[in-house]
Parts: sequence; structure tokens; C-alpha cells
Amino acid sequence: MTEFKVTDYGAVPDGVTDSTAAFESALADAEKCHGTVLVPSGDYIVGKLRMGEGVALRGVSGWSFRDNGTATLHLRDSGCDCMIDMTGSFGGSISGLCLDGRGFGENIHGVKVYWEKYNGGAKEDTPTFDDCRVGHFSGDGIHLEHIWCFSIRHCMLCFNGGCGLYIDGWDAFILDNWFSGNRNCGILGGPCVASITATGNRVEWNSGAGFRFLHGDSYNITGNFFDRSGGPAISMGDETGGCSTVTITGNIFRRSGKPCDKLTDELDNCHLRMTKCENVVVTGNAFRLGRDDGGVGVDSPVHSVVMRENSYTILRDNVMHHGQLGDALVLDGNTDCVIDGNIG
Repeated sequence: MTEFKVTDYGAVPDGVTDSTAAFESALADAEKCHGTVLVPSGDYIVGKLRMGEGVALRGVSGWSFRDNGTATLHLRDSGCDCMIDMTGSFGGSISGLCLDGRGFGENIHGVKVYWEKYNGGAKEDTPTFDDCRVGHFSGDGIHLEHIWCFSIRHCMLCFNGGCGLYIDGWDAFILDNWFSGNRNCGILGGPCVASITATGNRVEWNSGAGFRFLHGDSYNITGNFFDRSGGPAISMGDETGGCSTVTITGNIFRRSGKPCDKLTDELDNCHLRMTKCENVVVTGNAFRLGRDDGGVGVDSPVHSVVMRENSYTILRDNVMHHGQLGDALVLDGNTDCVIDGNIG
């Protein structure tokens, strides 16, 4: 037997009964054989759960932008640091589920992987998240600290008190997701973020930047749609250093720099900000200003691109007509850069 249905262990999908023990028992049995825990449609109340190595936790989705889907786990209370702990769940996967934090507590994450140091598990973590909606947690939707390898596909990380996704680590595929309405960034990078492929995501209405990476290298950021970020759609680097070996190609940057409490630096009122970065290509992107839906609020951003002390970087062949209120480009102290053909 390799499939374990939580209702066979006593889980009750009524949105009232505490089903934590039933989920724990099903997950424990699945861990013995790298099995699958099946979650039938319904609403389940759970406390903190731990997933073992090679376990798949599966439901049937059906979620929408505003609502959870057919199989939803609701956080029981605020007495935990996360709903699902995947630390050590090498190769584990969560698919077709909605995780609802109910706004409980402070800094409680939806899913968490935590090691005390990089390569803390001595092998690739490789968790996979597919077709899930993770929202209304007081912390981050998914929090991956010292992570090594992961995939997030066709998920919605939304309306969390922290960011949609926190990454401190490397080797990731982030494809075809929504990062919507989080109180911090859509994706926030920790001390080191490297080897990231982010393609086909919609990143919108986050109070912080769309993507914020301080330090690291090797990002392929292609074909994403950034809308109404509370700061830059993409922000890389700071005064202590930047990011290197990056392609930013074929993205839409729309209505960035929305006035909010996160927008405290006037130069963050832009679509793209790069500080002390090198070996970066930015080409074939489209920039447009705008205000809130329905024509309310104020237009933003002031600038399209802010570049300071970058080197060996190409900013070429981007379109910025009606892209910003002020100067399209703010350039300071850049060396060995090619900046040409950015019209508008």
C-alpha cells in the first residue's frame, strides 16, 4: 500500500474538527514507503505538520483568485511557526491543495524549509509545489532558508503578511505562478540567492518590490508580468554589493512604484533598480506607468530604470513610451556598460 487517504485516518472535512492527528498518522505511514497522502475535497483544520522524505501530499485544486479550492487546510491556531515543515522532506511534493493561514499569529509561514547552514541536509532538498494556493499567513507563503533545489509551478502565493516566497539558497524553477497582494515582496531573497529561473509569472499588488534580490548570481528572469508593485518591479543589489550574471528579457513592467508604506526611498519609485550589479542583460522589455484600477489613485512610477555603480551591463532595446512620469533613466557611476536604443 502506497496511498493513504486522510479520511481513513479520521480526518473530518467539516472545517471545524481538528484533523491534525489524522494527517500526522497518514504522513508517517507514507514516509515508510515514499508514499502519497490523499486529501479528499473539503475543509480541514490542522496544526503544524511535518512531511518526511519522498512523501507526496495531494488534493484536487479548483481554487480561484479570490477563493480557496476543493481541498483546503486551515491553520488551527497561532501556536506554531508554520503549517507544513518540509525540512528533510527530500523530494517531497505538495500539489492540488489550498493552505489558509487565517491571519493567525505573527510570522507564521505556510510552508517552511529551514537548515542552520547552506547544504544543511547534505543533499538536494528538491521540494515541489504544484497547483497550490497558499495565502493569509502572517509570515511568508513559502519560506525556504538555506534551500538547495526546488520547483514552484502553477501556484498562487497571495495575501500573506510577509512575502509570497522567501528564498535563501539556490537552484530553482519558478514557473507560471501568481504572487499577489502580499504585504512584503512577491519574492524576497535572503543573503544569497543563485541559479534562479523565473518564467511566466504574474507578480502584482505586492506592498514591496515584485522581486527583490540583494546578493547572488545567475538569474534568468523571462516573460513575467509585473503590475502595481509598491516599489520597483525588480530590485537587485544594495550599497554592500549586487547581483551578477542576469538576463531580464521579455517582461512587462506596469504601474510600479505604487505609493505605500514600503516606498520610503524616492529612487525606488521605478520599474527596475540595479545597484552594484555586473554582467547583466536587460533587453526587449516594455515599461508603462499607471494608477490603481478604475483610474483612482496617482500615476507611477517616476522613473523606468535606476542604475548605480553597475558594470559590464547591457540596457538596450526596451520600450518606455508612457513608461514613467520623469526621466526614463537615472544613471550614476556605471562603468563599461552599453545603454542604447531605449525609446520613449
